[in-house]
Amino acid sequence: MRPSERLRSALVKEVRAIFHDQSRGEGPVVPSADALFAPDTPIRLVHADVVAMMVGGITALLLQMLHPHALRGVLDHSDFRADMHGRLRRTARFIAVTTYGHRDAAEREIARVNRIHTHVNGALPDGTPYSATNPETLAWVHLAEAWSFLAAHMRYVRPNMSAADQDRYYAQFAVIARELHAGPIPETRSEAADLMLAMRDQLEGSPEAREVARLILSRREHGAAGAALPFLNAAAIDLLPPFARTMLELKAPGLRTFPTRLATGALSGTLRWAFRR
Repeated sequence: MRPSERLRSALVKEVRAIFHDQSRGEGPVVPSADALFAPDTPIRLVHADVVAMMVGGITALLLQMLHPHALRGVLDHSDFRADMHGRLRRTARFIAVTTYGHRDAAEREIARVNRIHTHVNGALPDGTPYSATNPETLAWVHLAEAWSFLAAHMRYVRPNMSAADQDRYYAQFAVIARELHAGPIPETRSEAADLMLAMRDQLEGSPEAREVARLILSRREHGAAGAALPFLNAAAIDLLPPFARTMLELKAPGLRTFPTRLATGALSGTLRWAFRR
């Protein structure tokens, strides 16, 4: 095997180990011709780039923790602190199955998550009840993901993505959000921007949100993934809207912006090469 092929094989193997729980027999999600979304449509293209999705995923998590109800659900009903990697991996697999898997598998995965949500409820410290089935809470979780994934894709993969394709991405991702009973759901860039502004009053930069942000940004990985994490974390902070950085007390990369974007872009290109067949 040529050195380039050995490198390609090693990179693919390491990335797959990050996203698939081999102890449970998980393997890559094989794209289906009978998925919820057709090949070469915006949602499948946006969700295909590993590095952009990792950056967008970190950004989305940081945004989601600003909603007190979403935050309390994570703190009360998950092993986030003890198994952050597992939670991130499960989220990534949900995105992969619902984007690329056979529509029957996608529907089963959505139904599984809906069942889990019925058990996630409780009260905030001030006594306000919360539930993971609340449409507005789910709307913020969805918006944070859609906005972050698209923003990362446009920064590191396709900066000239057309406005029509951006709108189509939101409309496609809305299909999954509706099945998760979220609402309101943006279906265009304009609607996403309006909803981001409208939901600002519900967000809170609480000590708990800042603690979770620190946990997310201080996690450790082994191998090449561990070496890449500082760049991915910095890229995710760079991607955050300024209001979110302020609420989480995170500093913009500043002078590190250019090297952060350069390194992250190079990593994205390298993994696209590794997975290209």
